[in-house]
Amino acid sequence: MTTTTTTSQPARPTSSLAASSRFKVFATVFSITGPVLYCVIQYFNYPLVTFWPATNRLVFGYEGARAGEGPNMLWYGWTLTTILIAAALGIIAMMLPERITGKIPLALVWIFPILAIPYIVYSLMPWWTLAAAGH
Repeated sequence: MTTTTTTSQPARPTSSLAASSRFKVFATVFSITGPVLYCVIQYFNYPLVTFWPATNRLVFGYEGARAGEGPNMLWYGWTLTTILIAAALGIIAMMLPERITGKIPLALVWIFPILAIPYIVYSLMPWWTLAAAGH
């Protein structure tokens, strides 16, 4: 009777961006600062771009109402501004030493978005009242 033994080598860990401690810091800082930045950018009305859907026109920065072009859309600009600033803060945080980034409370990743919801709902109320009035 013969027996064969097979030895298996342990699986080599694959390098993954998601496994990177630097990416974890980036994602954490981006997730924490994103909702806060969005609320601030919306409050002060700092869109990076203004989109006019009726004419399919995109302009840099804020542009107020123009005759014959319909309403503008600022959401794209606010979102783009938020993404760029939050990404920059995440990249800066990636450069910090781990002794500093290790102190970032992970609970803020879900606390700040939840805290942003009431403000976002409140800021959209004028649109809901217009829709309810039939305008």
